[in-house]
Amino acid sequence: MSQSVFFMFATLPLLLQGAVVAILITLLSIALGFAVGVPITFLRIYGGRFGKGFANGYEWVLKGLPVLVTLFILYLGFPKLGIQIGSFAAIVLGLGLRSAAYQAQIYRGAVLSISTEQTEAGLSLGLSRFRTFFTIILPQAFRLSLPGFTNEFTIVLKDSPLAYAVGIVEILKQGRDITTTRGHTFAVYLACSILYFALFQLFYFLFQRINKKFAIPGFIFSK
Repeated sequence: MSQSVFFMFATLPLLLQGAVVAILITLLSIALGFAVGVPITFLRIYGGRFGKGFANGYEWVLKGLPVLVTLFILYLGFPKLGIQIGSFAAIVLGLGLRSAAYQAQIYRGAVLSISTEQTEAGLSLGLSRFRTFFTIILPQAFRLSLPGFTNEFTIVLKDSPLAYAVGIVEILKQGRDITTTRGHTFAVYLACSILYFALFQLFYFLFQRINKKFAIPGFIFSK
């Protein structure tokens, strides 16, 4: 038992190398989700018939597909069509595009909670609906959506081990390689779980602090 505990701690430096990759995947996926999710939110609320239909279809498809299936479509399916996507790009696209569907839902709820009088005020000042949304409504909506964004961030972080499926050496793949060459399966996977749990708690604590700092008076954020 003591030998397993010692080996578990001995593998942590190697697993930390994979943790850097997992964090990078999470950050890039969340950023992509934000970049795609915000326009989807705009289309769902202010788009015409085609725009709303496209946004609805996007959310319906991406939320309905398992992430692993989306990942395999990107990594294994697209090359059959002549579109080559590397393993790292595939995992970021897979997690990011799925996250965009959920982020759009989060932002839409926040936008709809803001008084329509603010939109009307922006339009009365001569701003376009687009500029009103991005300069007046969205900054407020993002503050209101921080609790939901925190939850989505942690979900993407916990989905990052799917990178293992396309051969990216993150925490889980690093642990698998260690057990293949050196054994101690229980100790290694326990170390992986401890590291994932520590990352989850670290980012959860960080976002909770951000939530409190940017909380809007009159609105209650979940703890």
